[in-house]
Amino acid sequence: MKPDQVATAITQALVQGGAQWLVATIVAFLPALWTMTLILHLGRPYVLRTLRRCGLRLGADIWWMSYLLMRDAVLLLTFALSWIFFAPNIVMNAALPITGPLAALCLLIALAVKLSRRVDDDVQAYRLATTFLVVGATLYYGALVFAVEAASQDYLAGFGQFFTSNMNPTVALWIMWISLAGVAIVAGWLFVRLLASANRTMASRLSTQQVRPTTEQTSAVQ
Repeated sequence: MKPDQVATAITQALVQGGAQWLVATIVAFLPALWTMTLILHLGRPYVLRTLRRCGLRLGADIWWMSYLLMRDAVLLLTFALSWIFFAPNIVMNAALPITGPLAALCLLIALAVKLSRRVDDDVQAYRLATTFLVVGATLYYGALVFAVEAASQDYLAGFGQFFTSNMNPTVALWIMWISLAGVAIVAGWLFVRLLASANRTMASRLSTQQVRPTTEQTSAVQ
């Protein structure tokens, strides 16, 4: 082989190896993120009980804001890393939970509930977000534990072959595309809602600015 061919082969090997290492790292880290997401969300009653025991108002505010930032940041990070379930090549070639895209969709819906409703003040909204998070975690952990991580168990061979993405690529791709369509719908709904909220805020500010000059003119005449 010529030197340039050797260099090209080494570069391609490094790129492919790095990509595979990155995917493997994300897949290995996602269970910890899902667990942290559930713990922080379901730990809200404990945080509220702790707040009631805080005698210092500043300490209670810092504790509550830190909890909110950690909870929502972990949820966003989990969804961001779950985007690998929407890459067709990765889904077909890597051993991923076949229901991973559905779990990511449930995670996005829970996030949409948090963005559109006051989850920390509305019990019904909190229960709705909890339902989607629990369903998403069940879809993710079920396929991960009993399919991807149970490849050495002979009595789970059939379950593992069906619920592992690279062993059942046709169904995995169908689930991925359907979930991706659901993500697009939820994202579009959030965009429309955000745009409507921005328009209402702008209209309110304009009306306030128009009322002030009129009030000032009336006061000057009087």
